[in-house]
Amino acid sequence: ERCYFYMFQGCTNLTTAPELPATALAERCYFYMFQGCTNLTTAPELLATTLADGCYSGMFSGCTNLTSVPELPATTLAEFCYDGMFWGCTSLTTSPELPATTLADWCYSGMFWGCTSLTNAPELPATTLATNCYRYMFNGCTSLTTAPELPATTFATYCYYGMFLGCTKLKVNNTSGNKIFTCPSNMPYGAVAYMFSNTGGTFTGRPTKGKTYYYTVSMR
Repeated sequence: ERCYFYMFQGCTNLTTAPELPATALAERCYFYMFQGCTNLTTAPELLATTLADGCYSGMFSGCTNLTSVPELPATTLAEFCYDGMFWGCTSLTTSPELPATTLADWCYSGMFWGCTSLTNAPELPATTLATNCYRYMFNGCTSLTTAPELPATTFATYCYYGMFLGCTKLKVNNTSGNKIFTCPSNMPYGAVAYMFSNTGGTFTGRPTKGKTYYYTVSMR
C-alpha cells in the first residue's frame, strides 16, 4: 500500500516520468505521485487492469503542462481510483478513453476538474452507476463543448452531482441537439444537483424527471 505515495510531488523540473509496468495495483499506490510537476508533458504508460482504492487519485494534479495522457484500460474500477487524477491539468486538450462498465463509489470524481483546455469528453458506457461516481468530473472545464451520451439505467445518490458545473462553453438545452440523457422518474437523492449549473446554453437548472437534455455545438 502507498508504495509511490507523493513520490515526485512538487518536482517542478521533472520532464520525464519513469515506466510503471505493474498490471495489478495496491491501495493508493500512485496517490498524488506527480502532483505539481509543472514541466511534465507526457504521462507514463499505465497498464494496470486490476485497480485498488485510490490507486491513481490525484496522480497528475497540477501538472499544468501535461498534454499527453495514458490509456486507462481497466473495465472494473475501485473506490476513488481516478479521483482528481488530472485535476488542474490546464494544458490537457483530450481525455483518455474510459471503457469501464463496472464502477465504484467516487471512481471518476473530479477527474478533470479545472482542465480548462479540455474540449471533448470521453464516452462513459456504464449502465449501472455508483455513489458520487461522476461527481464534479468535468467541473470548471471551460473549453468543453461536447458531452457524452449517458446510457445509465441504474442510478445512485449524487452520481451526476456537479458533473458539468462551470463548463461555460457547453450549450445545454431541453429541446433538440445531441442527446445527453433523459432524467428518469426514479432518480435518487442529489443525483442531478448542479449537473448543468453555470453551463453556456439555455438550460442551466436542475434536470427534471422525464425531460431529455441535449447539447449543441456552434458551427462558427
